Amino acid sequence: MINLLPNQFERLACAAEILRTGGLVAFPTETVYGLGAICTNEQALLKIFAAKGRPGDNPLIVHIWHETQLKELVTEINPKAASLISEFWPGPLTLIFPKLAQVSQVVTAGLETVAVRMPRHPIAQELLRLTGIPVAAPSANLSGRPSPTRGSHVVDDLFGKVNLIIEAGYCEAGIESTVLSLASEQPVILRPGSVTKEMIEAVLGETVALAEADAERPQAPGMKYQHYAPQAPAVLFEGSQAAVVKEINRLLIKQAPSKKIVVMASTENLKAYHHEWVLDLGHQTIPEEAGVRLYDLLRFCDQLAAEQIYIEGVAAVGVGLAVANRLRKAVGGNVVKVD
Repeated sequence: MINLLPNQFERLACAAEILRTGGLVAFPTETVYGLGAICTNEQALLKIFAAKGRPGDNPLIVHIWHETQLKELVTEINPKAASLISEFWPGPLTLIFPKLAQVSQVVTAGLETVAVRMPRHPIAQELLRLTGIPVAAPSANLSGRPSPTRGSHVVDDLFGKVNLIIEAGYCEAGIESTVLSLASEQPVILRPGSVTKEMIEAVLGETVALAEADAERPQAPGMKYQHYAPQAPAVLFEGSQAAVVKEINRLLIKQAPSKKIVVMASTENLKAYHHEWVLDLGHQTIPEEAGVRLYDLLRFCDQLAAEQIYIEGVAAVGVGLAVANRLRKAVGGNVVKVD
């Protein structure tokens, strides 16, 4: 149990009661804000899809506060899963398990597996403990929009559509959890996150594969649909830093002076653009910075009423793999390779 002021405890107890009685609560995690409903109430679960405008074939992640709650959800925990739980829970790692029959098909989108994680954010942990029932929770945003990393982002998207929004500042990681399937002989990352491929391989002592997007039936959130998109059209430029800067500058010169174009650039390249709107995505060697800033900057572009966004690519190594994944989703596949 975490230390809470009396009024904080009362607010979380109120939020837990809302969840237990079939309401929706938006709450912070270390990754992004989640929109929660108890996983035993199908009517409450359907409210999540309605509030977000989320397709029904996109599965949800179930959040628990203690490992003992797994017995309410899964048929088995194999040794690989046990090792990863010991190393990374609580934290931003979601594991795919074979599900018990009692787990709603609304949660799993008709799959025979269920995605589960144990967040480490203290507010999330205490809310889940007080609720006492596993909570299904996708990101607390309108479907397709940049994920919320501040409470104000949730308000922008979902005010009036949910029963309660818990504001707790900025999210630590800023990108969604890693999703790992152990259903086949080789472990497969279905969605990269801040628990990296290298970190998982170090624990398991074997190579971990990366899944391709499933165009027909997504096995985990973030695999099928365009996500994280700003309102303006966006282009991602991948290649050597010098070539990327040169190409973006070439395009900036060609555009009409009245067109509001925003460049999202690495810290090292900020001064390479003689342009009014250049946003700092973080240092090239510290992809975690880009992870924390990405969604906030995309939403800031909306506030600026940007008409076009140009984005420097991030090296797909470590956490950079997750950032690159989100960027490609955000631009809807509009990627330019430059040499």
